[in-house]
Amino acid sequence: MLATNTAAELFRHLSAEKAALYRSIMDVFAAAKRQYRLQLRPDEVLAEANWSGSPPRLEEVSTALAQLAEWGNLESQPDTARVSSLNDFYRARFLYRLSHGGEAVEAGLTVFFQTLYRRAELQTVALEDITSRLLALRQLVDDTMSPDGPDVAKVHEVLRDLVRVFEDLAENAQAFMAGVARSLELQQADANAVITYKRRLIDYLERFMGDLVRRSEAIAQLIQHLSSRIDHIFLQIAEREATDAAPGDAQDQIDEKMRRWQGWRERWKGLQGWFLSTGAEPPQAELLRARARAAIPQLLGAIAAMNERRSGRSDRSADFRMLAQWFAACESESEAHRLARAAFALQPARHFSLNPLSEDDIPASTSWMDAPPLQISPRLREYGEAAPRGPLARVRDRSAERALMAQQLSEESRQVEAARQRLATGQPIKLSELGDLDTHAFGLFLSLLGEALAEQAHPDQIVERHTGDGLLHIRMKPLEVDSHARITTSSGVFSGRDHLLTISLTQEPM
Repeated sequence: MLATNTAAELFRHLSAEKAALYRSIMDVFAAAKRQYRLQLRPDEVLAEANWSGSPPRLEEVSTALAQLAEWGNLESQPDTARVSSLNDFYRARFLYRLSHGGEAVEAGLTVFFQTLYRRAELQTVALEDITSRLLALRQLVDDTMSPDGPDVAKVHEVLRDLVRVFEDLAENAQAFMAGVARSLELQQADANAVITYKRRLIDYLERFMGDLVRRSEAIAQLIQHLSSRIDHIFLQIAEREATDAAPGDAQDQIDEKMRRWQGWRERWKGLQGWFLSTGAEPPQAELLRARARAAIPQLLGAIAAMNERRSGRSDRSADFRMLAQWFAACESESEAHRLARAAFALQPARHFSLNPLSEDDIPASTSWMDAPPLQISPRLREYGEAAPRGPLARVRDRSAERALMAQQLSEESRQVEAARQRLATGQPIKLSELGDLDTHAFGLFLSLLGEALAEQAHPDQIVERHTGDGLLHIRMKPLEVDSHARITTSSGVFSGRDHLLTISLTQEPM
């Protein structure tokens, strides 16, 4: 319990009232340790610290140093080097240095912040380094055929570099796999950030995957070439490392040698698993490639989700203000009632399944006041569904209705085709010369006019485009500003500026 309390005291400066002051002081001591400086005075701490605001007074720094020494982060000893008088000797002056616990806290905080703020990477440079280390290792291992044998020291050095680069690659790749989704989630709120991140991520992934595909095969061949002879090299390296272990009897030396030999074999097995297939498992490099490719659909999904949120935004107050303007523009109470019924879905609706005993179909437009009452089962009110008792009702023959619908559709298609032939002559004609148009021809004319005007940036601009279905080509040329066209239809009179209209078929209709 004492050790736990002591460890807790070492971290108290992180949550204390003057945490920023304490951290600035501890950063000075951490930097002094990296510079191989053993002790610091309060005035040196005051001069070297990077204060977040205005620098504190020397008395405040001395008090903070004493508090850190009390918590165990620092160690102090009397400073007698600057004593020049008896009064200076009796005055409290101290030198401070990091304690053993303080060094451990600073090392832990350094690792914590490095891990917290480290950006995940896909290291193409690491792949190049692994290739070069394997080539050097192959050259050294091939020297086993020489009478002197391989240079174990050089092989050991190359293997240490290879393991260090490979562990860095694997660690960063693992962080990338876990961090891409979080990066996408964090950037979904800002459209510009998503677009910028999309471009950078796609370029980054393309560069890495191209390098991974290009180098993985060469790395795999080098590993296969070395796998048959590397075990003996590991035994020699383990024997070399075991000589540096603490002295012991012969059995301890053998155990230490075997333990280190197994460690090197495990590292090599991990390297093989990254670039070579092991049984049913694909290489880790393939999994990394798949994860990198999957990051692009994730990015597209994030953009789609962002667009859905942006398009799904609704301002209820703005809707009600617009609705109030519409109500204010109504010329009579009957128009206001029609608008209310349309805006709040007050139109009548009949559900035939609620009244299965009714012999005649009731049109959906029938008012609730004019229609017979509905017989609603208590089960429907309680459970939200109604299961009628007894046998199911006979299936009604709808063949006559289907034939009528087919006839209506055929007639409508014929009329639409006739309207298309009426307008799509391929010859230029003025709007004022179109004459009277029936309902279908006028509807087609309005749809074509709407598509053409959507492309017009200026009233005097000539518009030329294909329709959305690609069957018709429209060219509309505005005539004089004072020209006038008038088209009479069954729905009313259409009038406006006259245009020269050319509608032609782009292909034969199916």
